[in-house]
Amino acid sequence: MSFRVDHAGFAYGLREATFELGPTGVVAIAGPNGAGKSTLLGIMAGLRQPYSGSCTFDGIEVRRWRRHEFARRVAFLPQMLRLEFPFTSEQVVLMGRTPYGGGWFESPEDERAAKRAMEITDTVAFRDRDFRTLSGGERQRVILASALAQQPDALLLDEPTTFLDLKHQLAIYRLLVEVGRTLLVVAVTHDLNHAMQFAGRVLVLDNGRLACDGSPREVLHPALIDQVFGVKANISSGWIRYEI
Repeated sequence: MSFRVDHAGFAYGLREATFELGPTGVVAIAGPNGAGKSTLLGIMAGLRQPYSGSCTFDGIEVRRWRRHEFARRVAFLPQMLRLEFPFTSEQVVLMGRTPYGGGWFESPEDERAAKRAMEITDTVAFRDRDFRTLSGGERQRVILASALAQQPDALLLDEPTTFLDLKHQLAIYRLLVEVGRTLLVVAVTHDLNHAMQFAGRVLVLDNGRLACDGSPREVLHPALIDQVFGVKANISSGWIRYEI
């Protein structure tokens, strides 16, 4: 077990959420706008306080972790990362090693971790390019590489494919499936088909409450989609098809 959330709530956006997550796999958090998805992820990342109830990671309440140590164990990726200075892609990836920093310069271990993360995300080819010149898909892969360079046990992502075209969306999720073989990946998403195809488990939030929790095929059925999202749908060959 990695995260255990017990009756967690926030002043706005979340009420009485309770669930446990294992050490590996891809978990999607889905729900309509305002359902509490980003609030829940923020609590798990230690960024939303004070919250009611309990949220523990590795048996320790998130708010009681020393931030430096927590950052080594849990990586968080926001929807957008803006960098105004001319950092290279490699420099951005090395920023993921900040929790391990002990001086002004990167250690050989930092260099190895960054290189490995760039190999996993297929970003080595533009390691020397200015991050600001990269395409949306390339930027997302570099940001993901930065998170992987932290060598975390859990990776929390808020809408990781926002603003990406379909090709790059699928590439990112395929990569997350591979990453999820060795660590926990929790991703907020609006795309139910992404949750259906790539997640092993789906948490559906509705009006701040956990409406359903289970495998995609158990959770994402027409009745729940109609109830939570207000959309008529049917399932065909493992894909959700919406009625227009």
